[in-house]
Amino acid sequence: MPFLNKLQLWADDRPDDTAVAVGGKRLTWAQLRDDATLRLGETPATTVLAESNSLQFVVSFAAAVAGLRCCAVLDPLWPAPLIEEVSRRIGPGGGMSDGAELLDGPPDSDFLVGLTSGTTSVPKAFTRSRRSWQLSFDASVEFFGLHQDDVTLAPGPLAASLNLYALSECLYAGAAFHTLETFDVGDAHAAITHDGVTRLVLTPTVLRLLSERGLAGCVDASGIRSIICAGSKLDARTLEAARRWAPNAAIYEYYGASELSFVSGTCLAAGEPLDAGGTGIGGPFPGVELSIRDDAGAEMAAGGHGNICVRSGMVSNGYLWGDDGHALRSFGDWYTVGDQGYLEHGVLHILGRRSDMILSAGRNVYPHEVELALAAVPGVSAAVAAGMPDELRGQRVVAGILPAFGAVTATQIRTGLDGLLAREKRPLQYYLLSELPVTDRGKVSRRVLLEWIADNDPRARPLG
Repeated sequence: MPFLNKLQLWADDRPDDTAVAVGGKRLTWAQLRDDATLRLGETPATTVLAESNSLQFVVSFAAAVAGLRCCAVLDPLWPAPLIEEVSRRIGPGGGMSDGAELLDGPPDSDFLVGLTSGTTSVPKAFTRSRRSWQLSFDASVEFFGLHQDDVTLAPGPLAASLNLYALSECLYAGAAFHTLETFDVGDAHAAITHDGVTRLVLTPTVLRLLSERGLAGCVDASGIRSIICAGSKLDARTLEAARRWAPNAAIYEYYGASELSFVSGTCLAAGEPLDAGGTGIGGPFPGVELSIRDDAGAEMAAGGHGNICVRSGMVSNGYLWGDDGHALRSFGDWYTVGDQGYLEHGVLHILGRRSDMILSAGRNVYPHEVELALAAVPGVSAAVAAGMPDELRGQRVVAGILPAFGAVTATQIRTGLDGLLAREKRPLQYYLLSELPVTDRGKVSRRVLLEWIADNDPRARPLG
């Protein structure tokens, strides 16, 4: 793992400084090094970690990627049968690895089994080399401006790739990393207030929650210098709340995929306006080349819509299982996960997965684009768009609206979309949601929205 050699360096240079804090419990650089070194003797060649956030998790993870070891990190909230099945597929741990020192293994060796959701109940599994994350660290430290005096708070579960990467990136850069045992808004605000947090890594949903409640509770976030968001596009309301709550923070957002690593990113300096409702998410990430290609691998003309393809050393090594031939495709040394988009003036615009595309009256409409525009309309807290069968159009666009406050009307929404979304892409029917339609695993689902509409579920009422 690319951070272990650096961990040795920080432990020698700054042994008593805080390396990691979880829920107020701390490990110094020297303690982390020593505890992980002691753990090596009981750490097999392959480790499966399915644990909640704790200092113990960090120690186990560091030991599990030392030398030639390889680690898979699973969500501890998964059902026990799913954890057992994934563990079985990864294989037995085997004997103890030969590596007796807490050092990085060869750059081309695999150290991580990543997992990503698929069409089946068992997630797809892919592998990453140590070199791919070292290149990712060098790129992200440069792009995000991470310094040793930064104190990062990533309040989500370490089993999520966003937070696991943030932990590893901080260990590589020699910067303190903080997280919580379980997510709680009050605990996150307390960490920001008392631990000198200068940097947040989180999803837009969590940023909005912390910002809005922070403003209501007068939580001082003026010391935050940077906010890194990923997982979905920032909407105008979230940005406005974050700007007011953390006025001195530069806000970064980036697009990436588990199998591709970083793809593109942008930085919004303090006070800089957002392209409300837009699909753009910056230019190529450092070390990444971007290309839009058709299904045969031919490059599209400027502005043409197609597969977002990348060429970089950060791409994963491919799948251990779950490869259906479409999840991660390559055209020579260009790779894509099938996300659709286009390049305009050097900025990548994300349209979404082709499988989500709605074909309405001969026009291609991407729900992601519709949802971003709707989320920028005053009075809308969140939106979910989908395509319903239509005898005349083939499909018609519908949208579920979760109001931000009070009541919102279809007329207000239609008026608010002026200048944000082309008329031919606008929903023909709106539904007022009492809650977001989510799957059993908590993911927002367009399919569930359509089921609610078909069943006349009271959670989705027609909005006149």
